[in-house]
Amino acid sequence: MYRLHLIWTFFRIGILNELAYQINFYVQFLQSLLSLGTALAGLAIVFSHTNDLGGWRAVDILALLGVYLMVGGAIRMVIQPSMSQFMEDVRQGTLDFTLTKPEDAQFLISISQIRIWKLTDIILGLIVLGVALSKRGLEVSPFDVASFALVMITGGAIIYSFWLILATLTFWFIRITNILIIFQTMYEAGRWPIGIYPQWLRLILTFIVPIAFAVTVPAEALSGRLTLPTLILSVALAIAMLTLSRWFWSLGIKNYSGASA
Repeated sequence: MYRLHLIWTFFRIGILNELAYQINFYVQFLQSLLSLGTALAGLAIVFSHTNDLGGWRAVDILALLGVYLMVGGAIRMVIQPSMSQFMEDVRQGTLDFTLTKPEDAQFLISISQIRIWKLTDIILGLIVLGVALSKRGLEVSPFDVASFALVMITGGAIIYSFWLILATLTFWFIRITNILIIFQTMYEAGRWPIGIYPQWLRLILTFIVPIAFAVTVPAEALSGRLTLPTLILSVALAIAMLTLSRWFWSLGIKNYSGASA
């Protein structure tokens, strides 16, 4: 309960910070609409020449697009700004203020920054997902819904762990911003099913930059494509990534000299 209270506190702070610049809402809303419009236009062009793409129908990829927008919104709302702030604190030596607080430092740096207006991406993603499901006649079983919820959680854990590992590298390297930019660029590939890409790229987007588990796998759950081995792999990988990121974070903290060095 205490951690939920902390999350709500940071959420309220994020709201207050963003309300000071309300024009940001309109800018973000316009950006979200443009991004959605571009994605829908690309989808329309592709399916004007074919009925399916790698076995995926247009309505299934529309559902995938909804998941893509939701996950991207969550990344840009909490994970990306918090990790960017964490890296800046390490460079400036101001991480000391977080480490001296009576709460787990990893938890605090993970929710330190919240960009509330990025909720527009999540809301638009939910709308797109709802439209896709309605076009399918809501042919989703309770098992599909439960699987979707589970792989959304595991996918979020995998992406969070991946970002934390990258951000923790700042304990050894001064600037790793370019690595994060590469991730953001590769995330764009997630708006299409991973299975349509060449084998080498599928491997990268699945096990090196784990976009597949964050976007394609949840969409597979809603379209009835999710297999039990993939579900088990998603859970196992999430546990492994969380464990690895925690270990790597602890290792990084030991190499942090702080502002007093």
